[in-house]
Amino acid sequence: MDKIYKSIIEALIFSSDDVVSSKELIKAIKGIDGDDIQIKDEDIGKSVESLNENYVEENKAFEIKKIAEGYIFATKEEYANYIGYLTLEKSKRRLSQAALETLSIIAYKQPITKPELESIRGVNCDYMLSTLLDKKLASISGRSDTVGRPLLYKTTSEFLKYFALNNLKDLPKPREIEEIMQDEDFLDQKRKIMMNAIEEEVEKEIQEENGNGDTTE
Repeated sequence: MDKIYKSIIEALIFSSDDVVSSKELIKAIKGIDGDDIQIKDEDIGKSVESLNENYVEENKAFEIKKIAEGYIFATKEEYANYIGYLTLEKSKRRLSQAALETLSIIAYKQPITKPELESIRGVNCDYMLSTLLDKKLASISGRSDTVGRPLLYKTTSEFLKYFALNNLKDLPKPREIEEIMQDEDFLDQKRKIMMNAIEEEVEKEIQEENGNGDTTE
């Protein structure tokens, strides 16, 4: 098969979020280059086989797997432990709705003190601040000149990375936030975050019950 089409097949499989069948690959190619293109299922299979041979020769960490009557990119099994560790670390960084609210106030009002933060949120923020500090999304930037000289909090470079921002100027403006709040994708994501928070709370309660369970007979 033409090397160009082998690259096209590679690109199509790479860009797909799910398993893509030979039929779909052929349809995509003919949809652009015309129905007179001579390409069959076996041509797709040979191209995938050739691509995987190249990946082995180049000692790549991934390969194209054939599953569910289609193709998908996958990392090799020997790297599963490393990927699992990274996935676990990322899951630990997941933020609850309360943490997101606290972090957003810090982002827009920084530097801000804990009393000021609690005045805006209307609740105690000890736990949320501790969580954000642990995740390195917020940091202490000094002390306020007000009575008691409370600590000042600000966001960090990790905060920028977490939300894919170049700098704080990239934060959405208040008007943009209102539009985002009404966006269906945002509302769906908010529902997912809330469900995750509920699941975490239930898991925490179960662990506490197991830890505090009566072990006497």
